[in-house]
Amino acid sequence: MRISKVVSNIQESPTLAITARVNQLKAQGKDIIGFGAGEPDFDTPDDIKEAAVKAIKDGKTKYTPVGGIVELKQAVCDVVNTEYGMQTAPANVIVSCGAKHSLYNLFLTLFEAGDEVILPAPYWVSYPPMLEIAGATPVIIDTRTTGLKLTADQVKEAITPRTRGIIINSPSNPTGMVFDKKELIKIAEICIEHDMLIVSDDIYNKIIFSGSEFFSLASIGPEVAERTFIIKGASKTFYMTGWRIGYCIGNKDVIAAMSRLQSQSTSNPTSFAQYGALQSLTGDQSIVGVRAKIFEERRNLMVSKIREVPGFSIIPPEGAFYCFPSVAGQIDRFGSATKLASFLLDKAQVAVVPGIDFGADDYVRFSFATSEANIIKGLDRIKEALTQG
Repeated sequence: MRISKVVSNIQESPTLAITARVNQLKAQGKDIIGFGAGEPDFDTPDDIKEAAVKAIKDGKTKYTPVGGIVELKQAVCDVVNTEYGMQTAPANVIVSCGAKHSLYNLFLTLFEAGDEVILPAPYWVSYPPMLEIAGATPVIIDTRTTGLKLTADQVKEAITPRTRGIIINSPSNPTGMVFDKKELIKIAEICIEHDMLIVSDDIYNKIIFSGSEFFSLASIGPEVAERTFIIKGASKTFYMTGWRIGYCIGNKDVIAAMSRLQSQSTSNPTSFAQYGALQSLTGDQSIVGVRAKIFEERRNLMVSKIREVPGFSIIPPEGAFYCFPSVAGQIDRFGSATKLASFLLDKAQVAVVPGIDFGADDYVRFSFATSEANIIKGLDRIKEALTQG
């Protein structure tokens, strides 16, 4: 049966594919250490679960407004207004079925055929396919020569008459890099000069390590904020990956258009999940800092263990929960990071994600959203496998 060209060109998400493969091998009884999943291993806090259960018991299981319940939208505004120094209202917010869904809706609403969108690489695997579904062309900027961080000079060089926008993901998936404030301010000036839209994917902004500071372009001032669309969600900060609640904050006319689009696809996000998300934003926030500290301790351990592996080199991540080491020292032996990842899964029974789908084919991604015991065990296996061959 014929499949449309758009869908035929879509590849399965490699990170989800790795996770599925790990689960399959574990079901066969194999002792696989998985460093593939971009999913915190912590459970959702009890107060959030209880709020969702209460919503179910109270009969809040019907359709909600397409763009989310007003209480949740107001809570998003309260957080954004406090943390970013902005003035937003519920009309500036849409709630979708996860931050990925928010991005998908946003790209389809903002971009179309003929548009170019600047995208720093390494990038999250789903940005290019979603842009291409919208008909836009991703213009890739390779940051491997600038310490995995985007510079204003690189942005200037990438602009053409067709440039419509730019995607900023800081802290970054897969690198964990936090982009420099001075460079972001310069990039914002460029966006104003060239009338560019800004997609600020801030999904990891609460997972920041010592010595680094999160900064969003939307915080610069009204002239920048009015062209910026902030993406946030419950998955990473509150360990709610399966709940599928994400947010987009931005221009109310664009948000209204996104709501029309969403009305013809998923309609509203799950009703009782929204009440859990409401509790995540209005309840006790102390657990977020506690668990961010745990991630930092795991980061330190993983970086030290990666540095023991022959042919690997690593710039320590500054946020999120990923390490993205260069494996250039092993490319002559294996030919590609993809073949290296296959070797590690077969020989060491350790799953990592090859960097080709992140736009960096001589890197691999490790997630440290797992226990210290698994980090030690997995990296020791990798070291042994590569040493012994």
